[in-house]
Amino acid sequence: MTTMPQSADVLVIGWGLAGLVAASEALDAGRRVILIDQEPRTNLGGQAWWSFGGLFLIDSPEQRRMGIRDSLALATQDWLGTAAFDRPEDEWPRRWAEAYLEFAAGEKRSWLRERGVGFFPVVGWAERGGYGALGPGNSVPRFHITWGTGPGIVAPFAAAVEQGEREGHLTILPRHRVTELVVTDGVVTGARGQILESTAAARGVESSRRAISDFEIRAEATIVASGGIGGNHDLVRAAWPERLGTPPAHMLTGVPAYVDGSMHAVSEAAGARLINGDRMWHYVEGITNWDPVWPSHGIRILPGPSSLWLDATGTRLPVPLFPGFDTLGTLAHLRATGHDHSWFVTSRQIVEKEFALSGSEQNPDLTGKDVGLLLKSRLAKGPTGPVQAFLDEGEDFIVENDLESLLEQMATHPGGELLDIDQVRREVVARDLEIENDFTKDAQIGMLRSMRGYRGDRLIRTASPHRLQDPSAGPLVAVKLHVITRKSLGGITTDLDGRALGLDGEPIVGLFAAGEASGFGGGGVHGYRALEGTFLGGCLFSGRQAGRAASA
Repeated sequence: MTTMPQSADVLVIGWGLAGLVAASEALDAGRRVILIDQEPRTNLGGQAWWSFGGLFLIDSPEQRRMGIRDSLALATQDWLGTAAFDRPEDEWPRRWAEAYLEFAAGEKRSWLRERGVGFFPVVGWAERGGYGALGPGNSVPRFHITWGTGPGIVAPFAAAVEQGEREGHLTILPRHRVTELVVTDGVVTGARGQILESTAAARGVESSRRAISDFEIRAEATIVASGGIGGNHDLVRAAWPERLGTPPAHMLTGVPAYVDGSMHAVSEAAGARLINGDRMWHYVEGITNWDPVWPSHGIRILPGPSSLWLDATGTRLPVPLFPGFDTLGTLAHLRATGHDHSWFVTSRQIVEKEFALSGSEQNPDLTGKDVGLLLKSRLAKGPTGPVQAFLDEGEDFIVENDLESLLEQMATHPGGELLDIDQVRREVVARDLEIENDFTKDAQIGMLRSMRGYRGDRLIRTASPHRLQDPSAGPLVAVKLHVITRKSLGGITTDLDGRALGLDGEPIVGLFAAGEASGFGGGGVHGYRALEGTFLGGCLFSGRQAGRAASA
């Protein structure tokens, strides 16, 4: 059965953060909007709802209060050194990077504040680099945690969309899966697809793909905001570049199953040019979720700088591949070892101070805006509740009172047969010898001492330097780490208005793209690497640009 065609001024495909922003901008411009998604309405907000809510800002009041001196010039130097644009097709991504940096240094914060978005006062320092002034990484802390995490950043845009729905200016259509963009005389005039059967599936839970009827929607402007490919391991492996070694045989999934990349092929069939598909952002600090929501559900540890990082054989990772310094460099190095996992060896004191878990559901104090819980969980002694749950229930955690017992358990753990136990012992003992003196040749120890010069790290992020075998800091903890999929850095090429570009470089009339589907702007605003806090920000900025242009 085919339903009667519906029509609108603007059709938005995908109700993640970029789609919600685009739809709200179209509503503000007085347009009639249809917003569709293949999932049940419980998933309004998409992948962003599950996020930690980190946002990249430049020279913010939060930074200044923490004694951080930042500037657009320094952030631009960091972005370009991190992105390493080197392809002819990077023309539009570079332009998007320049525009986004201006946004992050300018109206981004005030625009969000006007919508009721606030920020945790301590600014985080992600992707610390460690190579040199022109190399990758953030020279200063720029990771601003949204008060309310992912749900907090989604809320004002979801509210605007729902208000538009109540007022009759916007229609939300769940369970609408697009299989074709309608092209009429070279102009995209809407979309066709399948209506999927109703489901009571909770947020994030994999849902049925059984079609019960077809649909067609006509629109003057269509915005593709359907996300990336991180939930589809087949597409991830197919796009995996040689420079990152071979794709892992085993990966965890950091996004729900609906992040399936299905709209990439649909957009390409309508003439859109996809670029930089080989650029991707996956983490190597993934742990198996003991309480999973979607298939192969993994959680990323957001590590502080103190844990000892070993590959699957027990060899320490080289400088500067310390926890939290260079995600892509660490991924490339570990893939070259031929093994799918690595290890943290650490102490409970480090876990208490430095282990944060990515995800709104793993941070109930920040997500719930609960100051009392925050004071008890972040500033009091002991790990946060979610971290303690992984210590108690997580299959990747080993806790023992002494080194020999820890080594024995590591050796018998799945994957532990690859370890050279004598080498692990040497690494721990050598590291502990170095830390007993105020002077050291160990670069990681020198760096973590330097990091504690930043007030934010000293308060809540970096443990006081100590021996791993210090009984007062124990027990010892080993954590088996996996590759966990997360972001596509490439996508549909767009100009600065979010208009999708064809193979000839000209805009496809009627077609726009935003968010991860467009590589967060231009088909890959991040280049090869991200500075963190830039994914949600890319959805905000690209969704705003596309929503405004599609409404013009």
